[in-house]
Amino acid sequence: MSADRGLRPLRNGILGLLNLFSGGALTRIAIFALGIMPYITASIILQLLTVVVPSLEKLQKEGEVGQARITQYTRYLTVGLAFAQSIGYVFLFRSLEKQAGVTLIANFNLGKVLLIAISLTAGTVLVMWMGELITQRGIGNGISLMIFASIVSRIPSGLQSWWNNPNASFKVAMPFIALAVVAAVVFVQEGQRRIPIQYAKRVIGRRMTGGGQTYLPLRVNMAGVIPVIFAASVMAIPPTVGQLLAKNSTHGFAHGLAVFFGPGSWHYVLGETIFIIMFTYFYTAVTFNPVDQADNLKKYGGFIPGVRPGRPTAEFLDRILARLTFPGALFLAAIAALPTILITQTNSNFAFGGTSILIVIGVALDTMKQLEAQLMMRNYEGFLK
Repeated sequence: MSADRGLRPLRNGILGLLNLFSGGALTRIAIFALGIMPYITASIILQLLTVVVPSLEKLQKEGEVGQARITQYTRYLTVGLAFAQSIGYVFLFRSLEKQAGVTLIANFNLGKVLLIAISLTAGTVLVMWMGELITQRGIGNGISLMIFASIVSRIPSGLQSWWNNPNASFKVAMPFIALAVVAAVVFVQEGQRRIPIQYAKRVIGRRMTGGGQTYLPLRVNMAGVIPVIFAASVMAIPPTVGQLLAKNSTHGFAHGLAVFFGPGSWHYVLGETIFIIMFTYFYTAVTFNPVDQADNLKKYGGFIPGVRPGRPTAEFLDRILARLTFPGALFLAAIAALPTILITQTNSNFAFGGTSILIVIGVALDTMKQLEAQLMMRNYEGFLK
């Protein structure tokens, strides 16, 4: 039986975000309902733990062997998270049955709970295996491509919704808005500050090696789409909890909480903007360490012209990174808030959120670059100019 009616109260909550990454399978309670979200969560947790756990940090620096161990830990954590989320969804659907007056899970008992949890966990493991297989034997990151496919699969329904929209001005303006957003995202995603690096010449035996110039690229949006996902997840908690606890649709603190922090309200936009900026700075600090970068440059005889090696180099990189991160964070917040503003101002449905746009464009750009590299490596003419 379709779960659309039962899941309608949570369409804008956490389930809305998770349903995005499952290609709509969550609202159909399919075997792949969890999608790849548990793997994404596990990967983010392991990546953050490598900063605070010395043993994991040491593994990360051991090259391919250490990375293989971390990948194995990610798989184990994915299975655990998937099983826990599966049980949580079973009881969530059970509570929605009482609110919506529909039957989502027939003959509810412990055996049925375990069966559903094992089935959903197996679906996540299968999706994870297929993603890793694509990474090994295909082009690009398999997990990212699967998320890309799940989002793109909803384009036909989005186009149909746009075509059937009675608002004529919205229908005319939407293609131009979409093109402008895509161009802006590509511009910022590809934007970078190139720090010149000079390598000193060294004499080894009778030969002089080293020397030459290169550059260190610092991207404007180094954190990628992760801050938007984090912020959307945090901001989805209050309305989701409020809708679950609400006893009726018009009164009570729970309903007020759901309305106050519901998507579309200025409180939601303001809170999401603050969290995006915070998470952007935090995740940028996790992914790029100026001290380690300065030590590596000093170790291999590299230096930034006009900046002394060591601590001055680390401080210089930190200042540049701080200047780049702030406009990048504001841009992420603007892209994430744009669909909400359009929906509020035009009273029209917007099929894709800021998270979807950033993921689709980011994955498309990375895949095109890898295709270009493969073509050039095989002496074919590339298609990126």
